[in-house]
Amino acid sequence: MVLPATPPQVGLCKRPDPGQPVQTPIKQGPVIRYHTRMHESLLLSGQIRVPEPSTLGLMAVIAAAGHNGRVIEELIARMVALLEPLAAAGDQRQYFHATYQRTTTAVADELKRGGFADPDWVERWDVAFADLYLDALEADLACRKPALPWEIAFGAPADLPPLRHVLLGMNAHINYDLPQALLAVITDEQFDDAALLARREADHRAIDDVLASRVAAEDDELTRLSGPGPLLDRLLRPFNQLGTQRFLREARRKVWANAMALSRARRQGPDAYAAVLAQLEELSAAKVTALQAPGQVLLKLAATGFGVRLPAKT
Repeated sequence: MVLPATPPQVGLCKRPDPGQPVQTPIKQGPVIRYHTRMHESLLLSGQIRVPEPSTLGLMAVIAAAGHNGRVIEELIARMVALLEPLAAAGDQRQYFHATYQRTTTAVADELKRGGFADPDWVERWDVAFADLYLDALEADLACRKPALPWEIAFGAPADLPPLRHVLLGMNAHINYDLPQALLAVITDEQFDDAALLARREADHRAIDDVLASRVAAEDDELTRLSGPGPLLDRLLRPFNQLGTQRFLREARRKVWANAMALSRARRQGPDAYAAVLAQLEELSAAKVTALQAPGQVLLKLAATGFGVRLPAKT
């Protein structure tokens, strides 16, 4: 199933930051509403039925959808279309976006290579995950308020180093979006299937390996953009590369625990799910805020950790 492209709305958004605000046009491009299109087509075809309208219905639809028509190429095209105006405007949001685009291309290459046990599931998961960020970015570009972790990350001071902007985006995306993306492609019944979860976690570790393989190249690219930096930064660079790999794995372990907590809440109904998701939003936003403090951010993360964890009682 190849989904047709839908161009986004064209417009300008004046950011409220002091100084010279950046006006970023949202260009025409191959923006695809994967979840909505998949949702509508499956409902119209009668392949699935949602018992009652709720915010949980869409996630159940995606999890039941099966093969997604291999749309990761369209996802990358959507990213490319959004990067162009960000880069042209010198917008600080370009740094995370470009890093994420290159990483998504690496995942697509690994899918083609056959590096995952269940490539169809990995692709659906990767698209669901990326859509959460891209929807937040498009909302911010259109002066609509995204979720709080993204509002803080997108509104960070423009003069922060590119690496800091990348870390802010990574943190918001992994801590807040990734548990939701897992729920989009794993049903509550599947969360109770230990053998299936083991296969999903194995593919999750394979994604970690793809990300870890990109750390040195991305560090080189950010150094090219911002210069070599102070002597301390240069001395700490090898340790920062190793630390970034460890932080990614540490955060993603917590993501699974948070996804399971969200699954338990989802079984209790929309209100319970919304309450737990609100907790996750607050925890993720606090972590993004902490990353904006001056100093060696990766050294601080070594002490406090990269991820967040919902309370056990949740």
